[in-house]
Amino acid sequence: MTYVFDFSGFGIYAGMLARGVAVTLWLTAVSTVLGGFVGIAGASISVAGPRWARTLVATYVELIRNTPFLVQLFFVFFGLPGLGIHINEMQAAILAMTVNLGAYATEIVRAGIDSIPRGQVQAAQALGLQGRQVFRQVFRHVVLPQALANVFPALLSQVLIVMLGSAVVSQISVPDLTSAADFIQSRNFRSFESYLIVTATYLFLSIVLRQLLNRLGRGLFAGRTARTPGTPHTSAVRPNWRNAWTRFASRRSQTLATERPQ
Repeated sequence: MTYVFDFSGFGIYAGMLARGVAVTLWLTAVSTVLGGFVGIAGASISVAGPRWARTLVATYVELIRNTPFLVQLFFVFFGLPGLGIHINEMQAAILAMTVNLGAYATEIVRAGIDSIPRGQVQAAQALGLQGRQVFRQVFRHVVLPQALANVFPALLSQVLIVMLGSAVVSQISVPDLTSAADFIQSRNFRSFESYLIVTATYLFLSIVLRQLLNRLGRGLFAGRTARTPGTPHTSAVRPNWRNAWTRFASRRSQTLATERPQ
């Protein structure tokens, strides 16, 4: 069996594919910002909140992490109207993606907070910060930046997972990239080519987004990664090969000069 590829009829759908990419990126950006705030708030409650609040956050995290995203999306879009809460498909997609990312981000950020040495909080107490002042000032300016720096790669991977998982929002008529592919293949009956284009587009978006966020992370968290006390910074132990070669060449020339016969 010989299959003949035919991409000749896809030019007229370029605008639809571009709009689908824009919707996918918009959903990812909004849910990332909102989900990040949810994750930071949930992690702070898990670490220093009252017992009832910690139980509530733990229940939320376990509920979201152990149920399919598609079910969560259907619950938001089809279930909430039964309670009198009416939202459109875009709002439902953003809400479901935010709730999903927030649960995973809560655990990721909590792990980052736990990785910060306890001595930093004790040092703040030694400087006179007590009670709520310790939590607000030290958490905001010392613990949280280092925690986010430590877990930024994990958060980045989770953002990409949410972006790729957003393909299912086409099931509630959100005009994203996958929805565009569904429409195109239903018109030209070139399913393989349609989904091949969309697959390549998702791959391109993932690679570009990862590179951009990696650069953003290096700029935001430069020098903020927590280190074990007494361990020098990476730049402090990085060998300077140019200076080492200069010293070696100087010693070598001196040795040759002393060994040269008179």
